[in-house]
Amino acid sequence: MKLPKFKAAAVQTSPVFFDCDKTIKKASGIIKEASKNGASLIAFPEVFVSAYPYWAWITSPVKGGPLFERLVQNSIKVPGPEIDILCKAAKENNCHVVIGVNERASNSVATLFNTNVIIDSNGEIIGRHRKLVPTWAEKLVWCGGDGSSLKVYDTEIGPLGTLACGENTNPLARFTLLSQGELIHVANYIGLPVAPKDYNMADAIKLRALTHSFEGKVYTITSCSTISEEIIEFLEHIEPKARELLTRENSAFSGIVGPDGILIEGLIDDEGIVYADIDLNKCIQPKQMHDILGNYNRFDIFDLRVNKSKISPISLQSDEQEDEK
Repeated sequence: MKLPKFKAAAVQTSPVFFDCDKTIKKASGIIKEASKNGASLIAFPEVFVSAYPYWAWITSPVKGGPLFERLVQNSIKVPGPEIDILCKAAKENNCHVVIGVNERASNSVATLFNTNVIIDSNGEIIGRHRKLVPTWAEKLVWCGGDGSSLKVYDTEIGPLGTLACGENTNPLARFTLLSQGELIHVANYIGLPVAPKDYNMADAIKLRALTHSFEGKVYTITSCSTISEEIIEFLEHIEPKARELLTRENSAFSGIVGPDGILIEGLIDDEGIVYADIDLNKCIQPKQMHDILGNYNRFDIFDLRVNKSKISPISLQSDEQEDEK
């Protein structure tokens, strides 16, 4: 049994703030560039399309209300015409893409999800994962997803799973993916300079990647956004201290970690693309020592149950059923 080998790319850059069309165009260009450099898997940051709600951290909910409206106006549906453009780029460049988007629900004009979209090299949407629990101030903006999107996808490059930002601190969510055979984990983030002063965001992101790779004996590809001058200038009109709050160093980390829990390549704060060669055969030997999915677990003692039902706001019955009553 020989497992796939390929090159992965982790993108560290900012979106075109509050401009869905230009961000989609930027992402398409990055897909083309990374593919030319040999990447078969390209990971983009959390909610890259097309804005992260930094205002929820630096101003009041009331002042942030108009920005929420603007965010909704620059959110997308999945599937939809914007994602179709990225699907075309993935197909034309023969690569897999995982990208974060603000997804608008079909049943409400103002319900948003923090969603990772998984696209294969044929340009098909093979999955979407909605962040289960928005972190802290994010609850002002996003609804939580459900267990139906805790999936691992069989692709030509190997079994692929993804979680967004703080979900990567949840060992049960991570174990749920590992238990489905995950060997490639995409974790995406936003740079967050507004974290508490004693919290090094770059180190925290890296630590999560190292932990998941070491515990699961998998590759972790981490992609994090940066905060552009455009974003800072925009938010200064809302909060005069925005520049001071959003320019702290060590707030963004992107990188690729091997199944031994050792960083292969990484990037802190600066914009760029991190590349690394992936050989899934290297996931095998480490499992002989600690395979938490088999020889290093006791499933007669531990029993994790996951509700993978899709949650709907309403269940409609037909007229025939009503008549029968």
